[in-house]
Amino acid sequence: MTVKKTTEPKRLIVTDIDSTLINQEVIDLLGEACGHGERIADITARAMRGELDFAQALAERVSLLEGLDESVFEHVYSKITFTSGAREMVEEAHSRGWTVGAVSGGFHEIADRLVREAGIDHCLANRLEIKDGKLAGRTVGPIVTKDLKLQTLREWAALDGVQMSDTAAVGDGANDIPMILASGIGIAFCAKPAVAQAAKYSIEERNLMKIFDIIDGK
Repeated sequence: MTVKKTTEPKRLIVTDIDSTLINQEVIDLLGEACGHGERIADITARAMRGELDFAQALAERVSLLEGLDESVFEHVYSKITFTSGAREMVEEAHSRGWTVGAVSGGFHEIADRLVREAGIDHCLANRLEIKDGKLAGRTVGPIVTKDLKLQTLREWAALDGVQMSDTAAVGDGANDIPMILASGIGIAFCAKPAVAQAAKYSIEERNLMKIFDIIDGK
């Protein structure tokens, strides 16, 4: 357990979910369930490298999910594992009086349950349209783009009374770069090359408790 600094400011840690807070990509697990696993995984990988427009890539992948029964969320959730140190990271942040948020290009249908299980304070994700118990192949509401992730980081910081210089943002994909650059401590976590190059700090070991080494070393 990391020792809390007595002069430490209140902080907000915001983490991406897929491949950061958890070890999987939820959209890829949904793709496996509908028989389009390889196609969806390929689009996901290209979007995370920054080769595709995220909103367009999301729409294309979600369209392939049309017709899946909503019970698929229970099946997918059973396959998800938290990244090493994820829940411990939240506990440690709370022990210091900090708050934790999760932002995701994934879906509230899974993210809300993850957030409850981990005790995370804030959550933003996309939402899938469901009609008559089936996925409609569309999202509803705002798409969680890189710009919305950045905007949400700022909104949560203001809500929690935290200076932007005292925020930390953690992510692995191109969609995370703006919030990583805008935060006081931007961390690329087992990230794609473009993200690792953009971020000031980088963690290569899949252990989210490592972020405290960076925060406490500042």
